[in-house]
Amino acid sequence: MKKSLFGYGLTTKALAKSGGWDIYDDNFEICSVDEFGNNLLNPAKFDPNLSELEIPSPGFPPHHNLIKSAKNLISEYDYFEPVMPKSIWISGTNGKTTTTKMTQWLLEPHGSVMGGNVGTPLANLDKKAKIWILETSSFTLHYTNHAKPNIYFLLPITPDHLSWHGSMSEYEKAKLKPLSMMSEGNIAIVPDIYAHRASAAKVVGYKDEFDLAAKFDIDIQKIDFKTPFLMDAVFALCAAKLIFGYANYDLLNKFVIEAHKLEEFKDAYLRLWVDDTKATNLDATLQALKKYKDKKIHIILGGDDKGVDLNPVFEALKPLTVVIYAIGSNTDKLVDLSAKFDIKCVKCEFLEVAVKNISQNMSKDKNSNEIALLSPACASLDQFKSYAQRGDLFKKYVKEL
Repeated sequence: MKKSLFGYGLTTKALAKSGGWDIYDDNFEICSVDEFGNNLLNPAKFDPNLSELEIPSPGFPPHHNLIKSAKNLISEYDYFEPVMPKSIWISGTNGKTTTTKMTQWLLEPHGSVMGGNVGTPLANLDKKAKIWILETSSFTLHYTNHAKPNIYFLLPITPDHLSWHGSMSEYEKAKLKPLSMMSEGNIAIVPDIYAHRASAAKVVGYKDEFDLAAKFDIDIQKIDFKTPFLMDAVFALCAAKLIFGYANYDLLNKFVIEAHKLEEFKDAYLRLWVDDTKATNLDATLQALKKYKDKKIHIILGGDDKGVDLNPVFEALKPLTVVIYAIGSNTDKLVDLSAKFDIKCVKCEFLEVAVKNISQNMSKDKNSNEIALLSPACASLDQFKSYAQRGDLFKKYVKEL
């Protein structure tokens, strides 16, 4: 019997280093063997009757032919369950990367390591570490059936990845899956709406970051971060209090927010621009709009919307002073929604065109109450290699004005 990997991405390449795998990927047209002795095979060669277990790359959707034919599907989390130390899993729609990194920032001095969706596969994590802090995607949770966290942090859920999951209910089901697998002595912190779901773990519900802080005796006034990063900071402090019994506010406040997330900079005219390219879902964009609601906003929207209904973004934009600059594969959809909500929209299709149009429409007075915001509410792969490339090009185009 063989062990099978589906896809040849970051996760499966890390697993493949152990050797002895059959790896199936559409890019393998001719059967070959890699440096670790793994067989590189076309998916047409997969025989489910000869495979004892199958681990998919997290991005493989449930409707893929390999997934549908597999009989022994598990996630990388399941595969490493026997050697996984105590773990904190962090999920949700928006903010999970920052929350994961903040938590690692606080716990690293005590022997934690960070991985999962944040960029380091579990295969590359130190198995002797005291704590694994794992940013956990809905894709991974969908395929996880045995592994469970000691602590589960679930940030708010809003529609995302619906083309992958098929519906909002399936997306929500994946996010809540750990509750059904956790044990007595474990703890889950989830939005109030899910707090009464059946679980052997202790489940704590929260309304917002202020409610959560109050429940864990965290002093909001000692936290330097503001919305939307305030909730991330409160969750990180919750982890420290749950494990060590105290909150290190001074250490937390030294944390530096990653690039491409509400990253402010100025152009040659000293006008304010914001790179929020990491806002690949509507909730992230809604958080950005809350931050800048008192300004006139020139916002760049668009890309791959992953099948999500963007009406909530337009409902949030409607009462604001705003101009939309539509780019990406859903440009026409954005133009139609703008007309529906009677919001001014400039059809740009491409990021560079949007930057030039914004520059022409913004006042050159550095003291004007205007802001240019790249917060697309959509994924980037329709036109870019990654959200980071989209953000880098955004800053490049602004610099060239």
